[in-house]
Amino acid sequence: MSLTSTLFHSFSNPKCPISSSSSSSLPRSATDFAASSQALTGIRFPRTIGAGLALDSKTMVVLIGTGLTLALLGPESAAATAAATELQSLGASSLQFNEPQNALSLPTWAIHVSSVVEWITAMALVWQYGEKSGNESWKGLSWGMVPLLGGAFCACTWHFFYNSESLEVLVALQAILTAVGNATMCIAAFRIYKASQERSSKL
Repeated sequence: MSLTSTLFHSFSNPKCPISSSSSSSLPRSATDFAASSQALTGIRFPRTIGAGLALDSKTMVVLIGTGLTLALLGPESAAATAAATELQSLGASSLQFNEPQNALSLPTWAIHVSSVVEWITAMALVWQYGEKSGNESWKGLSWGMVPLLGGAFCACTWHFFYNSESLEVLVALQAILTAVGNATMCIAAFRIYKASQERSSKL
């Protein structure tokens, strides 16, 4: 027989020892109900609060920890996180530049600038070699590299203004300077060759 049927039978049967007792012995609260159930079924119930929450130390720790977690990580913190994310996105968008699609990336700019710097360094080294070696024809090679440097500046200038159609003349100028520079470097290399032949013949 279940606990509910036992209690119903006990309270409804006037001959039952429990129902024949005074009205003060009837269960008046959840605690009295647990005590009466324990007497009938032999099951040990812990002390309860209100509707039967166990007053156990581990249970109270779990409940308090859950409440603090919900208070700290609840909807308010989620809203704060969403607001912070929105502010970051707004700040990032305000710092972004509206560049066209044909704008050069940072690595591409690094290659362009480093190439120009390397070319200037090569011109300086060739000039110094001509001075220290006593062969002035090497200085001519340094001068022959100047048109190609001008072509590089034309290309960087055109890219700096996002390949503007109004500056397409720079593209043509770069092509002309590249052709001239190749020719002048070829002439300078030939002069270096001739100078080396003359010096070797004198030795």
